[in-house]
Amino acid sequence: MSWTSSAARIALLLAFAAMLGWYYGQPLWAVVAALLGLVVFWLHQMQRVQAWLRSAGQPPPETYGFWGDILSEIYQLQKKGREARAQLQSTVDYLQNSFSSMRDGVAIVDDHGVLKWFNQPAQTLLGLRAADQGQTLMNLARSPEFLRYFNRGEFGTPLEYRTAGDAGTWLRVEITRFGDGDRLLFIRDVTASMRMEKVRKDFVANVSHELRTPLTVISGYLATFLGDTTKLEPRYIKPLQQMLQQAERMENLLEDLLWLSRIESEQGLAMHSPVDIRALLAELQDELGTAYPRRRIELEVATDHEVPGDYRELYSAVSNLVVNAIKYSAEDSVVKISWRQQDGAYALTITDQGIGIDAAHIPRLTERFFRVEDSRSSATGGTGLGLAIVKHVAASHGARLQITSKLGRGSSFSLVFSDQGKATTGQPVSASVA
Repeated sequence: MSWTSSAARIALLLAFAAMLGWYYGQPLWAVVAALLGLVVFWLHQMQRVQAWLRSAGQPPPETYGFWGDILSEIYQLQKKGREARAQLQSTVDYLQNSFSSMRDGVAIVDDHGVLKWFNQPAQTLLGLRAADQGQTLMNLARSPEFLRYFNRGEFGTPLEYRTAGDAGTWLRVEITRFGDGDRLLFIRDVTASMRMEKVRKDFVANVSHELRTPLTVISGYLATFLGDTTKLEPRYIKPLQQMLQQAERMENLLEDLLWLSRIESEQGLAMHSPVDIRALLAELQDELGTAYPRRRIELEVATDHEVPGDYRELYSAVSNLVVNAIKYSAEDSVVKISWRQQDGAYALTITDQGIGIDAAHIPRLTERFFRVEDSRSSATGGTGLGLAIVKHVAASHGARLQITSKLGRGSSFSLVFSDQGKATTGQPVSASVA
């Protein structure tokens, strides 16, 4: 029943009361009595509605007219709301059951850092208790690394940290935002993989160290033999030269392996010593000018900004990039090195006019021992570890390595540092084709 029909019925009631009162000579009192009766009826109806709303799940009281329509619509809305809540709860239960069956830890935290839900593995890995649901995660977490990571709110890169205690468990935490500021935490025990990585690093370091002595002896004897070729038979000279060349190449490879192992072992450690990039580039230009006297190396320094980090590591990374630019470009071309501010960050860019890199090879350039086929000759082919070293140096200094190249037109390699000396967004390595 619409409100117009209800208003018409009320007007008809008042008109009837007025006519009845006029018949008895009291029309005003008759209208007042009708209105009072109507108010009493409405109060009674409101009391019934209030009592019904307090009794959840009960059907509405029997009534008619406008009040019947109101109660019917409220009841339908309640029914739809219950169905929607039941469907939503079913979805939540399904997701929670799915998360509960996972071997990895899963936790849901609201925008205030309060634990809304977590599964059994998360309880074990984070040292929580079942009664901790509803508590603030920051008051329960025991790792300073995890607290800093969570409070920083920058979850582009997962966190790997070691828990306290004799067990020394390594955890990997990934956090994703959803909803109105809620966060979904995935916690994984990566102790086994970290131990295997340590074994691999130790193996590389130990083997590289043990091989240095025999290689040094071999290179020494070969250099001695070739020191006076007049005493050697001509047929032995070329094989001995090739042996010395390969021995020196293996020594360079071992040096790169040891250096890469050192960088990896120190990655993640805080480095706060300011590095003067202007002085670093000037030193590098002098050194390479002596090693490659025929090459033109142009230096452009547009800022005096210093980068917190390790001078030797940064020098090694930039040197690798510049030497690669020299190797893979013509002798009459120019290699440019620039240090400037760029879009709120600072970029150290090495640009050459060389052979360029095919787009298919760019994603793999920083892999260990990867070399493009054209570079496998003994004249230009290196150890295949140079860009791997650059990648790890960039990661340890919070920088991004950006690679831009066009086949036959040259390449550009940039180390991009944020204004604070620590990158906050983006991947460690990004590449594009000009």
